[in-house]
Order: sequence, then structure tokens, then C-alpha cells
Amino acid sequence: MNMIAHDYEQNRSWSDQFIPQIKHIVGSHLLQAAPDALDMRQATDLLMLDGKDLRIAARVRRPGYAERFPHQFTVRSRIPSGGETELSKIVDGHGDWMFYGHANPWGGLDRWWLIDLKAFRAALIRDRTGSGTLRCGTQRNPDGTEFVWFDLHSFPQSPSIVVAASR
Repeated sequence: MNMIAHDYEQNRSWSDQFIPQIKHIVGSHLLQAAPDALDMRQATDLLMLDGKDLRIAARVRRPGYAERFPHQFTVRSRIPSGGETELSKIVDGHGDWMFYGHANPWGGLDRWWLIDLKAFRAALIRDRTGSGTLRCGTQRNPDGTEFVWFDLHSFPQSPSIVVAASR
């Protein structure tokens, strides 16, 4: 197995341990109580927030980053192999929401956000066409991977980029 495949497998294995917690958090934001009329006439107690196929990206940062970068989220923008990255996939219109969380040292999740990728793309377009208000930058890692970081507080209030948050 080459080094890139090994790193991917190792990182994927680490992040997959959080899938049950992410499903629990995201699931609570996908269902809502049905109106009385539906409950009384159609045996419906819960409704899906959106009836369409909802695609959710998930990213969990390792412990320690939440304190250092409390209002930032990162998206991979370059990999050494030159393959397609999360940022290019998102910009191309893939994904509806992104779960972005911070792991704690005890195996749980501390701070997290559900990010509306449609609102994210809209903010990127507006920023490129003149507003210039988004605070972001590039972080390069020693392994050649690059990320773009974004400050959540710099995004427009409408449409809101944050669907839900831990705090």
C-alpha cells in the first residue's frame, strides 16, 4: 500500500469512529413534529425537514483545534496526488450540508456546526463579485495537503450558513 493510501485509510478509520455521534446530531435536525392536522388525519407524527435526497459531508478535527480556532472551519483544497478535493467538489455543487466538528481527547465531539453548503457557495460567489467580506486563508501542512480556513463570523447573516450549532 502506498503512503497516500495508508494515510487516507488511517485518517478515515479515525474519523469514522464519530459517525454514530454525527448521525445522532444530524438526525435531530432532519425531523420535525408534524402539524396537528397531519397527526389527526394521516397518522403522521414526524416529517423530514426536506423530502429530497440530502447529501452531508462530515469533517472532524482532532483535539486542540477548537480552542485555537473557535470560529473557523476548514475545507481541503489540495492533496499531493493532485486529485479532486472537498473544496472543488463543494464549489462544483456537490453536497447539501457539511457537519464540521471538533473531537475532544475523550473520544467525543465538543463544538460542531451544520453548515448549509448552498449558502456557503452563495457567499463565495458574492465575495468574488465584490463584497470581499469573507475572512479566509490557506494552511499548508508538511505532507503537502492544503486547506482553506473560513471564519464563520464573516459570512452574511442571510442566507445563514449555519443550520445548527452545538453552542
